[in-house]
Amino acid sequence: MKHLIATALAIMVATPALAQDKITLLLDWFINPDHGPIILAEELGYFADQGLEVEIIPPVDPSAPPKLVAAGKGDIAISYQPSHHLQVAEGLPLVRVGTLVATPLNCLLVLKDGPIQRIGQLRDSKIGFSVAGVQEAMLSAMLGKHGVALDEVEMVNVNFSLSPSLMSGQVDAVIGAYRNFELNQMEIEGIEGRCFYVEEEGVPTYDELIYVANPDRMNTDQLRRFLRATELATQYIVNNPEASWELFKGYSAELDDALNAKAWVDTLPRFALRPEALDEGRYTRFEQFLADSGVVEGTRPVSALAVDLGAE
Repeated sequence: MKHLIATALAIMVATPALAQDKITLLLDWFINPDHGPIILAEELGYFADQGLEVEIIPPVDPSAPPKLVAAGKGDIAISYQPSHHLQVAEGLPLVRVGTLVATPLNCLLVLKDGPIQRIGQLRDSKIGFSVAGVQEAMLSAMLGKHGVALDEVEMVNVNFSLSPSLMSGQVDAVIGAYRNFELNQMEIEGIEGRCFYVEEEGVPTYDELIYVANPDRMNTDQLRRFLRATELATQYIVNNPEASWELFKGYSAELDDALNAKAWVDTLPRFALRPEALDEGRYTRFEQFLADSGVVEGTRPVSALAVDLGAE
């Protein structure tokens, strides 16, 4: 018996631990509450439980991650469904493989107590934006619903200085503001804003944040395990919102501030509970919306835009 125990112990010592599969995840922006399921999956050990070692990389250039993944310089990128349609139309080899934030966050933002109380009042006003193309199409649809043409407003490129340009009076409204961030940022600075929600004002609803991969290079098994880990993390967040915030803010010192605390509460109900699941109708409708708006030429089938790994 002693000999058997000694042999078993020797085998255990001699056998190396199973290697984790490494995945490179390129974020869309610096780490913030939008990335809650990813950070919690790391902190709670769900990635490790799935046999994964995930390298989480914030971008130097927020527009670069999908392009890098398309070029084979990353496994997964976080992107935006509206931008994804454009990138596929441009010929980038990318496909949506999962969803992170399942509702729009974008809104048309004005001052709560300012002169603009209705969208129809924006005629002859200045509207700030940061990304041409999709945001202009959204704004055109929202204005059109209220009888205002896009050429009846002045578009001002404020880069990513959305709420500051609104608070300073440089513009009368901004498109592209996030309801879970800019609204809270303005409140913290003592100037309240008001959002007109894009999905309520003529724009087809869509997934704000998605995971994209190169269909010619992706490892389907690893992606399924990655999404399983984030699904478990999302369940934990929903069931334990306060404890999950403590874990999230403990990931990095700069996350523990008033803005992230407020954004965490507002973002929590928007995480995709089934990150693998694909709503084909959303992609069909938004593709048609962009084509009708002249942002893309023609339309592409859902199969060229997105896959449901859970259905394969």
